[in-house]
Amino acid sequence: MKILICSDGTAAAETTIHLGGSLAAPLKAQTTLLGIAEASQDEDPLREALQKQAQSLRARGVSPDIIVQSGEPVRQIVDHTAKTSYDLVVIGARWTGATGHYWRSVKTYEVVKAIQPPVLVAIGECEKLKRFLVCTGGKEFIEPAVRFTGEIAAALGASVTLLHVMAEPPAIYVNLVQLEEKVDQLLESKSELGTNLRREKRELERLAVPAEVRLRHGIVIDQVFEEVQTGDYDLIVTGTSQARGLLGHYIMGDLTRSILNRADVPVLVARAGPPAAGRTLWKAIKGLFGGR
Repeated sequence: MKILICSDGTAAAETTIHLGGSLAAPLKAQTTLLGIAEASQDEDPLREALQKQAQSLRARGVSPDIIVQSGEPVRQIVDHTAKTSYDLVVIGARWTGATGHYWRSVKTYEVVKAIQPPVLVAIGECEKLKRFLVCTGGKEFIEPAVRFTGEIAAALGASVTLLHVMAEPPAIYVNLVQLEEKVDQLLESKSELGTNLRREKRELERLAVPAEVRLRHGIVIDQVFEEVQTGDYDLIVTGTSQARGLLGHYIMGDLTRSILNRADVPVLVARAGPPAAGRTLWKAIKGLFGGR
């Protein structure tokens, strides 16, 4: 695995360095420490700062390559990750205040949307990485993200909880609600949701990762953070999907943005695969209400 850790060389970036090292060591990852100076005259001081930060990585048995560039940070990260393939990019998330759409540095959200690899956003102190919460959405195209999370969890000896949140449905669908509240019964059903969650759970177990499924009803973002608070999770995993057509960027939905805004633990923004070909609305409805 190849990991890119982005740092501006300041003390605030120590959280990013610590988080990147927490993954790079057990994953035995080839690691690069990238610093970007917005002015060329700042390159030498930045390089010195990165050399000092690299010492904490070396203490973990990680020997990072150090690269210093100058220019606009987001553009430089995009260009660098386009030229060199990475499996994961670790970035910081400076708090700017709980107003508007973006509560952290806008650059954080821009990097998440612009680059190809999954992005791990360093939030909080990150003392341990043992319990992961994956917001699945219950669809098959999240499976690459689940698999990637499972590979990381396997290396760290972590467990994974697959969380699916349903909006409160009309009373006429009370039987569907009762089915979803019974996790074991849902996982044995032939519904699309049950089939997808069962497959995701089995994929994690194939990687020898302890896995469970949790179901909740209500407003999604509220339910996600109720689960985070009650479950003592160390990492939240959410997804993005790639824009259709010629656009190369990723679409960061309201849920992912809200999770990045409100989280006090690291957030892994994984990449979802494309929806299965040939799936029609009728097939989706038929699968949802099909026999058990």
